[in-house]
Amino acid sequence: MYEKGRFMRDDLQELVDEVSRVLAAPATLEDASFTLLAFCAHDDSGADPMDAVRTRSILTRGSAAATRRWFEDFGIASATRPLRTPADPAAGILTRLVLPVRHEGATRGYLWLLDGGRVDPDDDEDPALARAMELAAHVGRLLAGRPADDLGRILADALTGRPAARAQAGRRLADRLTEDGAQVLVALAPSGDVPPGWRLPAAGAVATLVDDGPVAVLVPLPSTTDLRPAGALAAASLRSLPAGSTAGVSAVRRGTADLAEQWREARAAARVAAAVERFSPVVHWAELGAWRPVTGLPGPDPVVLPLLADPVLAATAETNLDCAGSAARTAEALGIHRQTLYYRLGRIAAVTGLDLAEGDDRLLLHTGLRAARLSRVDRPRPGPVTYPRP
Repeated sequence: MYEKGRFMRDDLQELVDEVSRVLAAPATLEDASFTLLAFCAHDDSGADPMDAVRTRSILTRGSAAATRRWFEDFGIASATRPLRTPADPAAGILTRLVLPVRHEGATRGYLWLLDGGRVDPDDDEDPALARAMELAAHVGRLLAGRPADDLGRILADALTGRPAARAQAGRRLADRLTEDGAQVLVALAPSGDVPPGWRLPAAGAVATLVDDGPVAVLVPLPSTTDLRPAGALAAASLRSLPAGSTAGVSAVRRGTADLAEQWREARAAARVAAAVERFSPVVHWAELGAWRPVTGLPGPDPVVLPLLADPVLAATAETNLDCAGSAARTAEALGIHRQTLYYRLGRIAAVTGLDLAEGDDRLLLHTGLRAARLSRVDRPRPGPVTYPRP
């Protein structure tokens, strides 16, 4: 039934139908990323009604992120034997028997059965359940032989999945890295609609769209000091994306244990590149300097908000702080007379109530103004941004 290097969809369908027959319940097969692979026919006029989750899975070929999190909270990603998930009437979710689909110590997917609670997942003497688990193991062998096209979904799990799913996905991605194991994450943040048919212009990288945000790209490196592959990929990608698109490159790591942190760094770097011209269009996390802690702020401190209503005063304050308080450098950078600068600095102090001669006040104002710039980048764009799946 299984040919080397080939994914046999018909075989999966036959196995799902057989599991459904053995356990006398409608069955659905999804991979570890909750992408629908096969399902049996379902007559909801009988004893086994269909719930909203199964309907959505069949219609959209997958499950929403919230649905995934709900089920993963019951430990399905690390389960090695059958288990039952409870019903949630308010959400339209029926109880399910879950058969983990595993091979070589990894969870490859899930067989879901709407059995109405009839099967006891802890009954080791149930021959039907034992036979269903044998079939699930066969499914696992088939899924393990799928080509690398699913690495994008595995990367998405490694970045945003529950802890067990992240750990498992990281182990599967580790095989993709170079012998040194060095890699970075690149966040590509298009400024508008991506051209139809856009594809990632790189070989050896793994890409995925994360939660309708930037495109995440895992880039293996020859060594921890050679960032050329990441820079070349970002530059080539941005050439085919709308003007104003940016890219952020995470710190270099060995292995995949810190992928979620690298994704935070890459996304933060892309935000700064969009807000600060000198960093645009591509910036590495290590190059951000004092901007790094600012990316972790939820927004500007309230004391800065009155100043933001006057763009001239806000720009004057930020330039003066960037110039370490030097009146000569600030006036030159703004192209204004020094007396004009002194007047504006007085107005800034009056509006904010801050003393620009005090280090703490200067730090609060500086970080607040920078956080405000990032907040403007984070505001929703006027139109939708659409991404083809890489």
